[in-house]
Amino acid sequence: MAEEKFNRKNPAVKRILQEVKEMQSNPSDDFMSLPLEENLFEWQFAIRGPADSEFEGGIYHGRIQLPSEYPFKPPSFMLLTPNGRFETQTKICLSISNHHPEHWQPSWSVRTALVALIAFMPTNPDGALGSLDYKKEERRVLAVKSREAAPKYGTPERQRLMDEIHEYMLSKATPVPQQNPEQTSVESSNKVEGEEVQNPNSDVLSDVAGAEIQQNPQADAMIVEDVHEVRVNANAGPLSVRFSAGLSVSRRVAAGETSEVQRSEAVVPKPADDRLFTWAAFGLTIAIVVLLLKKYLKSSGHDFGLVGGL
Repeated sequence: MAEEKFNRKNPAVKRILQEVKEMQSNPSDDFMSLPLEENLFEWQFAIRGPADSEFEGGIYHGRIQLPSEYPFKPPSFMLLTPNGRFETQTKICLSISNHHPEHWQPSWSVRTALVALIAFMPTNPDGALGSLDYKKEERRVLAVKSREAAPKYGTPERQRLMDEIHEYMLSKATPVPQQNPEQTSVESSNKVEGEEVQNPNSDVLSDVAGAEIQQNPQADAMIVEDVHEVRVNANAGPLSVRFSAGLSVSRRVAAGETSEVQRSEAVVPKPADDRLFTWAAFGLTIAIVVLLLKKYLKSSGHDFGLVGGL
C-alpha cells in the first residue's frame, strides 16, 4: 500500500493505518478486511457464517465506508453476497453502523464491527432497514453457493482485492454442515400454516410455548409482550441472546405455575367423604342428646331405673 499518498498527520488516516497493520499482523479465521490502495476510507471484507447456524460454512463479502471523522463517527456496512439475512448493496441498519451513531464508541474498530456483524447474522431481523427473513433452508442453499466465488462488484481493483480475500477465507472455512433427514423433519414439524415458529432460542422451546398458549390465554398475552421486547432489543447486540435466554426461563416458570393452578382446581371432594362426614355428625348429635337426657333424669330423681335401662 502506498501510504505516502495520504496525510499521516490526519487523525483518521493515522488510526486507519494502525488498524490495517493490526489486521495484517493478527489475522482471524472468521473474517478478513482491507482498504483499497486508492482510498483508505473504503474497505472490502468477508466474514465466515457463524457456527451452529444456517449460515455456517458460508463466506459473505461486503463493503465498509469509513467517514472522514472516523473513529469518532461510525462506519456504514453493505453486504454484497446473497445471504438471506441482509439485503445486498444496501446499507444495513445495526447498532454499530451509521444508522445509530448514538451507540458508536471511538474505541471500537473495524475488527470490532466485523465480530459484531457475525453475531448479528442469526438474530431476528424484526423488520430493520436492510434486513431479510429467509427460511433456514434457503439460507443454507445460499451459504453453499457463497463459497463458489466472490461476487462481482465495482472496479477491477475492488474485484482483485475481493478475490484475494475470498481465497484466504476459503482456505480457513469449514465444510458446510450436511442437513440430515431427521433434523429436516424436526424443522418441518415446527411450521404452522407454512411458516416457521419464530423463536430465537430453540425449536423445542417454541413447541412448549405453543402448548402454554393453548392452555392459558392470559399467559399468551404475557409471552407475546416478552417476545416483542426481545425482538426490539435484537439490535442491541450480542446481549440480545441473554434476553432471549431469560425469556425461555420465564416460559418454563409460567408453564409450571399454570399446571399447579390446573391441578389445584381439579381437586374435588369425593362423595364417599361427604357421607362419612354426615354419619359422624349424626352420631355426635345422638351422643349429646343421651348425655343431656341422663342428666335431666338424675336431677329429677327418676334416674335409677331409667339410667340402667339406658
